[in-house]
Amino acid sequence: MSGAHFAFTDRWGGVSAAPYEQLNLGGAVGDDPEAVRENRALAAKALGVDADRVVWMNQVHGRDVAVVDGPWGDEVPRVDAVVTAERGLALAVLTADCVPVLLADPAAGVVAAAHAGRPGMVAGVVPAAVEAMVGLGARPERIVARTGPAVCGRCYEVPADLRADVAAVEPAAHAETSWGTPAVDVAAGVHAQLDRLGVRDRERSPVCTLESGDHFSYRRDRTTGRLAGYVWLD
Repeated sequence: MSGAHFAFTDRWGGVSAAPYEQLNLGGAVGDDPEAVRENRALAAKALGVDADRVVWMNQVHGRDVAVVDGPWGDEVPRVDAVVTAERGLALAVLTADCVPVLLADPAAGVVAAAHAGRPGMVAGVVPAAVEAMVGLGARPERIVARTGPAVCGRCYEVPADLRADVAAVEPAAHAETSWGTPAVDVAAGVHAQLDRLGVRDRERSPVCTLESGDHFSYRRDRTTGRLAGYVWLD
């Protein structure tokens, strides 16, 4: 895609032991920190990026965005989206049911990664990320969007009042489980937001993390690892 690269991991090919087996990339889920470091190095090598030039986030289900030109120091801020115009700098987002959102405008040389769980989608983290990209010269009609493996609307059961609250903000997220109870489709909500912003080049992963044994799912397993989505420009 004109020098833009998107990648989503599964759970295999790492060194973590159960219940984080194998390629857990999350550093705040109780796994051995050395295993996480090794997993991040293995993932970076497989992608052809420098493990020391990957920007991670301290994700908190909010809408704050940070514009970055290099990796953090010792303190990783509490943000749910990162944006950069620095080529070769990979941005990463961690998930285990939430929607990982990767965005790129190769012509402007700007990319973003966002963590869109239900609260973040409702709060507008994805529009905030697009706004930050536009501030660096991106244009919505040129932005390419990819959303990765996430719990699907057929599996994400919620109380009826919660579904109503979410749908009041984003009607496209209104869903029903495969067994007929109220549900939320976060990815559908994200794509509706992107569409309203003028982002037309979009792809959604068909993988439901809760249904897939190849992916981590917090709703399924509670204590588990984290997947990662990566975006970068040549």
